[in-house]
Amino acid sequence: MSRRLPVIGILGGGQLARMLALAAAPLGVRCSVVDGSADACAGQLAPLRVADWRDLASLEQFAAAVDVVTFDFENVPAATAEWLRQRVPVHPSPEALAVAQDRISEKMLFRAIGLDTPAFAAVSTRSELDAAVARIGVPSILKTRRLGYDGKGQFRLRSATDVDAAWAALGAQATPHGLVLEAFVPFTRELSVLAVRGRDGEFRTWPLTQNWHHQGILALSCAPATVAPELAALALHKAQALAEKLDYVGVFALELFEHAGHLLGNEMAPRVHNSGHWTIEGAVTSQFENHVRAVLGLPLGATTLRAPSVMFNWIDALPEPVTGALALSDVHWHDYGKDPRPGRKVGHATIACADSVQLLARAQALAQALGREPQLAPALPVLHAGAAPRG
Repeated sequence: MSRRLPVIGILGGGQLARMLALAAAPLGVRCSVVDGSADACAGQLAPLRVADWRDLASLEQFAAAVDVVTFDFENVPAATAEWLRQRVPVHPSPEALAVAQDRISEKMLFRAIGLDTPAFAAVSTRSELDAAVARIGVPSILKTRRLGYDGKGQFRLRSATDVDAAWAALGAQATPHGLVLEAFVPFTRELSVLAVRGRDGEFRTWPLTQNWHHQGILALSCAPATVAPELAALALHKAQALAEKLDYVGVFALELFEHAGHLLGNEMAPRVHNSGHWTIEGAVTSQFENHVRAVLGLPLGATTLRAPSVMFNWIDALPEPVTGALALSDVHWHDYGKDPRPGRKVGHATIACADSVQLLARAQALAQALGREPQLAPALPVLHAGAAPRG
């Protein structure tokens, strides 16, 4: 008699679902994907059901064929996740998904666990925007409360003269969900905590990661981040408080700003995260494998560092020539199987190397081979510091 393998249903079929399927296979776990696009890249590795989030007949069939449901992006309607939960376990919960979908609910949650945030104000009318700018000041950033990611749905106000342009760009989205004006933070660094919590409440974190963005999209990540030990400990503590507050199951990312020696909460991603891709080669257990373990109720794997790592994110199109990158030592290449498109994440490369001096040299060699020196430049001071000889 053939053995039945457990099946994880994934809402969303992008590169995160693709990497979840890759991580699930060695554990004897299959994945099934639902996405609105027939060319969703996860469909190259797992069965793909093309359906709208409101297609309840198709979702009914999907739920009947899987053991648990998760998601690879946070813009799945929380109502769809709740509808599915009546039929099959859903992890993370629809409640966690709903909080992460609303920037104000998210900030209120951060403050509830004692994590400060940049000043913010809800905005639904032009007069409320004027009042918010008067109170918070400029520079500041006007954002949609929902459906914003990778720099989308945002307008930066550099002076009070930008208010008209900001409202023209985003005012139409002020109803029904509203906007939020956030104070701009002149941060020292951007950080993320990658964490996982199991069904039994077991909680683990990977080493703190430092990130650099370009035009609102992650360009580069480095782990472990070079921050004071007490600040790193505080970041991990806040992530655990967040997970327990939400009774969270699965992997999530808590994005933070370091400013004047303090941590400010930026965003939460209720899923595996771009800044954690380095864990595939750089950690004992990747974020993808641990998410599979968590949602199925399996024991979590160790999250300790195998080697310091640098991850390059490829946006728009894969850099050429790939052969130049593959010829370098300690370079791990990931092609998501996507067609090029402006602003699209199409792949990444990770360098994991136990020797920090060699890590810096290989990161520079990779950047040079692919013509990506400007992308690496913001991280060079951090990498140089990590590579400094120890007395």
